[in-house]
Amino acid sequence: MMLTTQRKKVILETLERDGQVLAGELAETFGVSEDTVRRDLRELAGEGLLQRVHGGALPASSAVAPFVERRELESSGKRAIAIAAARMIGKGQIVIVDGGTTSAELIRHIPRDLAATIVTHSPSVAVGLVDHPSIEVIVIGGRLYKHSIVTVGAAAIEAMSHIRADLYFMGVTGVHPTAGLSTGDLEEAYVKRALAARAAETVVLASSDKLNAASAYSIGEVTLAQTIIVERSAKKVLIDPLAKLGLTVVRA
Repeated sequence: MMLTTQRKKVILETLERDGQVLAGELAETFGVSEDTVRRDLRELAGEGLLQRVHGGALPASSAVAPFVERRELESSGKRAIAIAAARMIGKGQIVIVDGGTTSAELIRHIPRDLAATIVTHSPSVAVGLVDHPSIEVIVIGGRLYKHSIVTVGAAAIEAMSHIRADLYFMGVTGVHPTAGLSTGDLEEAYVKRALAARAAETVVLASSDKLNAASAYSIGEVTLAQTIIVERSAKKVLIDPLAKLGLTVVRA
């Protein structure tokens, strides 16, 4: 009989290898009850090491730390994604830019002479565009969700209903072929879904820590987006299932 610590180690190794675990299969493998496996999964979820879903678990996203902590963990991959996103913005376009650290990086790479309209529910993004003389900035108001420094709630969703944008750059904490796009806050999930409905094209910004991972609140299926920008070094095994679902994958 395996010890609890040994079972947990195997669970995490299986998650890393297969991208998901099923409680029934684990119970059979370990020769224990499903209740025992569910307890193991609960404890691992409590440590933030996995995301429980119906019937089993998925890898947990590590991108759910507060904004300030995430900003301090800037990677060259995230910067490359931001640069690739900024290049997609064309003259005269109306572009929705989400909150988040990749979006904060994105606006730093918008050309100084570009004439376009940026719509955002992130006060940080709005203030970051003050010195862009040709960028019109529209700020969506609402209740400030301090963890991510974005506005959420009914007022924000009502304001969005009047927008028709060319592009929406969506920040997420999880991208999974079956669990879809997800984030760590319920109201943020509603806002992101509402913004996707207001854009001709939704582009997901996904650093490697978000691929094949899931968070507690679903935004929608991955097909809610049309394009996903990933790091150049992103593993093919993580990208291929997304491409098969019809997403255009851009390697930054």
